Amino acid sequence: MKIKYPTPERIIEYNILALELIRVKKADQPKVLSLPRIKEILEACENNPGDIYDKAVILLKGLVQKHPFASGNRRTAFIAVKDFMGRNKSRLLIEDEPDCARVMLGVREGYYTDQEIKGWIKHGKIREFKR
Repeated sequence: MKIKYPTPERIIEYNILALELIRVKKADQPKVLSLPRIKEILEACENNPGDIYDKAVILLKGLVQKHPFASGNRRTAFIAVKDFMGRNKSRLLIEDEPDCARVMLGVREGYYTDQEIKGWIKHGKIREFKR
């Protein structure tokens, strides 16, 4: 099965959607800080030789850690990975709940290994994020 990857334009649409659906701060605004970073993340995802879950880790971590948007990077990453998995007939078992935001903070700060993030995407379970 050929893997379907998002385009940079779709990732930008996810950011707009994320900020419309999940408003956290008044100052949130859908603004691209770096289109080259978005392209770099997608290229790394496509070039990763692993399975769909390995590719989803690259997409999630890239959008969270490389911060290509002014606001909503973690929210955008969650939506992007959820759609990426769905378009490729794979399941994302992460629950859409408040604890997810804490885990995404841990992803941003490099608290989790790629294997832990892969397990989270695949099975919906990960150790608690602690500072």
